[in-house]
This record gives sequence, C-alpha cells and structure tokens, in this order.
Amino acid sequence: QVQLMESGGGSVQAGGSLKLSCAVSGNTDSTNILGWFRQFPGKEREGVASIPSGGRTPYYVDSVKGRFTISQDDAKNTVYLQMNSLKPEDTAMYYCAAGLGLNGRTWFEQDPTTNYWGQGTQVTVSS
Repeated sequence: QVQLMESGGGSVQAGGSLKLSCAVSGNTDSTNILGWFRQFPGKEREGVASIPSGGRTPYYVDSVKGRFTISQDDAKNTVYLQMNSLKPEDTAMYYCAAGLGLNGRTWFEQDPTTNYWGQGTQVTVSS
C-alpha cells in the first residue's frame, strides 16, 4: 500500500503562486509514476503533471505548460507542484497520485482506480 498526503493548497489572487507538496509513504514497489490531478466541480478528475521514476522527463498537459513545474525530492519522499501565474480557471481540488504506467501521458488515460490517491487539497484562484 502507498499513502499520499497533500498540503499547500489555499487561496490566491490571479497571477500568484502556490506550491503543493505530497508526502509519499509505504511500499512504492508497484508504482513507477507520481503525479498531480485536479477535479473541477461536476467534472471528472484530470491529469495535470506527472513525473516518472528514474529521472525521466516530466509530462504536463497543455493548459499548465510553462506555468506549473513538478519535481521530486527522493530524500524526503515528497513530490511537489509549483504553480505560477495562476488563473481563476485553475481553481479545483488537486490530488496527488501514484501508479504504474508506460509514460506520463498515457498514465493520465488509464483507469484511475488503479492508482493510489491522496485526500486532495483545494486551490482557489480569484480574479
């Protein structure tokens, strides 16, 4: 089992920044990707950014490219999402996830029930 605990959400004005953290614990042998998803009210959860293990290139969805950065600190077993130039349309519940996938892009398309999930942290961006 893998346990994930997010922190760092909050409220910010448009153009501001937030940094989300996700502490990873437990047995991660069955996973090879960490990432962030978000869920808008009434919508399905969608992928935002992912980082495969082994130092491979992170993947970002187009809507956050150039604004969000995903990183991982192996010593702290923590994955981060630095969010800059935030927009009101970034307002959502953000979830950390761990799973097994071929690459970051296809992982977003896989059955989400195969992933481990955190409890989520709310990000609200006001205009």
